Amino acid sequence: TRLLFGGLMIGIIVYLIPPLFGEGYETINSVLKGNIDTVVEYNIFHTQSHNILLVIAFLVGLVAFKVIAMSLTFGAGGIGGVFAPTLFTGSISGYVFAVIINYSHLFSHQLSPTNFAMVGMAGLMAGVLQAPLTAIFLIAEITGGYELFVPLMLVAALSFIITRHFVPHSIYTSELAEKGALVTHDKDKHVIMMMDFNKLIETNFKEIKPNQYLGNMLKKAVAKSSRNIFPVVNDEGEFLGVVLLDDIRDIMFSKKLYKKLRVREFMHAAPDIIDYERDNGYTVMEKFKKSNAWNLPVVKDGKYYGFISKSKMLTAYRNKLVEVSL
Repeated sequence: TRLLFGGLMIGIIVYLIPPLFGEGYETINSVLKGNIDTVVEYNIFHTQSHNILLVIAFLVGLVAFKVIAMSLTFGAGGIGGVFAPTLFTGSISGYVFAVIINYSHLFSHQLSPTNFAMVGMAGLMAGVLQAPLTAIFLIAEITGGYELFVPLMLVAALSFIITRHFVPHSIYTSELAEKGALVTHDKDKHVIMMMDFNKLIETNFKEIKPNQYLGNMLKKAVAKSSRNIFPVVNDEGEFLGVVLLDDIRDIMFSKKLYKKLRVREFMHAAPDIIDYERDNGYTVMEKFKKSNAWNLPVVKDGKYYGFISKSKMLTAYRNKLVEVSL
């Protein structure tokens, strides 16, 4: 269904606006050569190139529908591309900007739309790929526009700085960064990400129920455990909270409370929870740092799975640091 819908929508868009077909290199070449007639007139609307307002509207729509077509392609399971659409939208955006400035007569002299098309490609590439040097030299090389080297440098640098401020990672590395699998030049962070925190999970904790009486808890959990923390779970195994030995130290010898107090009355929420599927070594360390806890529960598929201790994680970190330093 998704494939059929995506294919149908893309087919309609390409039929109405033929310049969107394919990678768009023919359109880019036409824009760089200043031959805008072949771009704006080759469609069912037969837009006249002498009507500047219609040309501007058509080119703006071309950029917008290029983004839509690319999104539909990705959504349908195809490959919408990154490099070619970036050049396509960058060249047309730069061209439109120059045409608008010329039409508004803000300056006494006319701007060159083709030069702005080249600068637009460099700017968008520097922002999307976060590779300003690649953008500068590539656009200068493929267009032969070395006389625009300074404008290319300025636009690419500004684009990179602004984009990097709001989006720390490029389109190629953002998904890896979200998963915590991106190798960085930060040695500490790199070592933490290399750690397999799955091996740090401890499961030798006695589980207790929220309706369990204090006396029953002492007999079946505290007396048989060497740990001072007890996870509270329901009958489905879902994690509800924790009970520390310090929480019951003042009442654990009051026998009159053994059949009066239930676990739910003195249990409390964990400082933070580690998600087995989503968290990684770096995010786990961040949670320890923010919560200031020494033990954090691990939840897998919404159910209690075990605990990770800060001391064990720091020991593993030191061992891994020694390993990568050899």
